Amino acid sequence: MLRESYVHGNSGPPLIGKTIGALLDEVSATDGEREALVVAHQKIRLTYSELKSRSDAFASGLLSLGLEPGDRVGIWAPNCAEWTVAQFATAKAGLILVNINPAYRLSELEHVLRAVGCRALITAARFKTSDYIAMIRELVPELGNGNGSSELKSSRLPELRHVVSIGSGSYAGCLAFDRVLDRGKQLGRQRLNSVAAAIQMDDAVNIQFTSGTTGLPKGATLSHHNLINNAFFVGEATGIEPGSRVCVPVPLYHCFGMVMGNLGCVTHAATMVYPSESFDSLKTLETVEAERCDVLYGVPTMFIAQLNHPEFSRFNLSSLRRGIMAGAPCPIEVMKEVASTMHMSEITIAYGMTETSPVSFQSRRDDSLELRVSTVGRIQPHLEVKIVDRDGRVVPRGEAGELCTRGYSVMLGYWNDEVRTREAIDSVGWMHTGDLATIDDNGYCRIVGRIKDMVIRGGENIYPREVEEYLYGHPDIQDVQVFGVPDTKYGEELCAWIVSKAGAAVDEEGVRRFCQDRISHYKIPRYIRFVESFPSTVTGKIQKFAMREAMIEEFARAEQGHDIPGKRHGGV
Repeated sequence: MLRESYVHGNSGPPLIGKTIGALLDEVSATDGEREALVVAHQKIRLTYSELKSRSDAFASGLLSLGLEPGDRVGIWAPNCAEWTVAQFATAKAGLILVNINPAYRLSELEHVLRAVGCRALITAARFKTSDYIAMIRELVPELGNGNGSSELKSSRLPELRHVVSIGSGSYAGCLAFDRVLDRGKQLGRQRLNSVAAAIQMDDAVNIQFTSGTTGLPKGATLSHHNLINNAFFVGEATGIEPGSRVCVPVPLYHCFGMVMGNLGCVTHAATMVYPSESFDSLKTLETVEAERCDVLYGVPTMFIAQLNHPEFSRFNLSSLRRGIMAGAPCPIEVMKEVASTMHMSEITIAYGMTETSPVSFQSRRDDSLELRVSTVGRIQPHLEVKIVDRDGRVVPRGEAGELCTRGYSVMLGYWNDEVRTREAIDSVGWMHTGDLATIDDNGYCRIVGRIKDMVIRGGENIYPREVEEYLYGHPDIQDVQVFGVPDTKYGEELCAWIVSKAGAAVDEEGVRRFCQDRISHYKIPRYIRFVESFPSTVTGKIQKFAMREAMIEEFARAEQGHDIPGKRHGGV
């Protein structure tokens, strides 16, 4: 009888039944003098006692503004010490932190603030080329009329009452972050202690907007219980220990940064290390060396950028041992190079999604290299996963289907959106991920693509991930993304966007010759384009839909010139 594709995590310590505020209090009491946070670009160092003190003061300051438990507080800023202080402060005060992508433009910012009814917004003054204060004033022109002490009254965003600015500048209508913190210090913690005592572990603490390829972003609502436990078990699998120094170049607004990074450190009394406001390969390498980090996180594109930095060889990275590569499919060749040249022999792969807090599967540090580079590991403790077909039936082991997960990590739901919540979480609690996966007889999971990414060419199902892995073996290819594009004859055809290695002279025909007689003819990309980079989110997630749209535009232009893509003119 065939075994079914169902696994559950039945090992490991029991679940943690605490709130985030209580967790920080506990670590501060036991490891108060241990370094908690190092922010290289701000030259800030905080012990756990100092982090707790600043967070408590800022929490008291927020409550003094008239905010009540359950109110939503947005944060729109790159990685900085204030982000982390706000993360723990809002949790302690019973407020719900709303993570806002630093790359968002005006319409996206308005959507987020309006969708969850933010009562306050904590913001950087600017980031890269974006003038955040000017953008906010465009949304809320009333902001310039006050001094920040009185409540804001906005016609466009009626629920927004306060804007708190990070940094030393003074902005009309805004309260300075440090002023709120000082206000909290003066008021003391009596009200805060009363509020914190009433918070329950299942209360909402965070809303993260998922970047879907269609439609407006959805606000995944997560609880203290969701986040603390996922952070703890990810940290366990990664090998974080008290005193570990974890380099976090991934953005804090995403689960990778704030959960796996920040909370993963706090659950293990480790040190959070931020090398820069946003990812910078040189600053990351410099910080790993200077701070003697033993753990490094990143998405594949980040590791690729570091490995290919012209100054890579001058850095002493011998302190590194462990880390996580996640957020996108992890190329086999990149994993091998990271394990050897970056000294990260115990690096693990993690898989998950925002709606599951985020990790469901993670490889083990003692897994063979083959398993660590070809799978996303095994199920995390206290979680269940099944692989189902289009009819919702569990498929046999080794067969591809949709990955569904259930357990403590599944979000409370999409904020104020019961319809889309029911579409994602079924009546018995299974979160439908939209990812295509297989589970082998030993419980190792392989992600073979997205349901929407699967290409059907003339009736043949093609998983782009498989083709990408093959092309990564080409000696001149640094990075590659494969996706489907419309075709008049076959319905869909494969297209590959390739980033070649510096100095390489690879061309389309060379790529096709590499594929010939090695993979099935229908899996050889019909269209090949050489590019310098891929469209991606701030977290490094590749946006294949944007590539597909670009190719469709190219086809439309070609058709106007009578070079119709559906016609055969060379290639396979």
